[in-house]
Amino acid sequence: MEVKKGELVVLMGPNGMGKSTLLASIAAMLTPQEGYVEIDGKRRKSSVEAERAIRKQVFYLPNNPWLPRIRTGREYLLAIGELYEIDFNRRFEHIDQLLGVFDLTAQGDSPMASYSTGQQKKIAICGALISEAPILVMDEPFSGGLDPAALLALKQILLKLREGDDYTILLATPVPELVDEIADRIAVLRDGAIVAYDTPKALLQQIGGQSLEQVLQQLLNPESVARLDDYLRSRKP
Repeated sequence: MEVKKGELVVLMGPNGMGKSTLLASIAAMLTPQEGYVEIDGKRRKSSVEAERAIRKQVFYLPNNPWLPRIRTGREYLLAIGELYEIDFNRRFEHIDQLLGVFDLTAQGDSPMASYSTGQQKKIAICGALISEAPILVMDEPFSGGLDPAALLALKQILLKLREGDDYTILLATPVPELVDEIADRIAVLRDGAIVAYDTPKALLQQIGGQSLEQVLQQLLNPESVARLDDYLRSRKP
């Protein structure tokens, strides 16, 4: 599987098929049992120097990220900005902007232990964005209790990042309705293997169907689609 510079690739698959494992392996949180991960010509964990260079380029957002709950959201974002060597003034300005966009201005100076589930997800997303890392690896960023305004904001931000070649984004999502709008390419993972990897338009042409959602359902779990059809036919109108 190759992700080209500047692409936004969406990874999809049924539960338990290895999406999170693949993303964690790409982020070097796990070591692959087979194969290897190479980023910008450097193989992960091949040497201390190579790994250090890669880590400056990549931000990994897991589905359930750990947060230092006794710290405030602003302190957390400032620490990430410092870690990724973001300009001091730019750091403060960007944090204020992100807190406003995700409706966290009032909570920004409160300990994250007081945040709701959705607010914790928002601050974690802000952490990924404040890093300004050119490679973002995001595991189900649209899940985790985000409200409609935050979902729309995240989608619009990803679309903006996708416009140029400065950012390369690989994310997993269980929401097929979002995929057609944001993805340059879609990777479908089933039974531990990538069974399809192409643009939304190409997948629609190859598989056939009235919509990309139908195509993805057929690729993700054809047995479930058949069982659903049988069930619906058995129901009385």
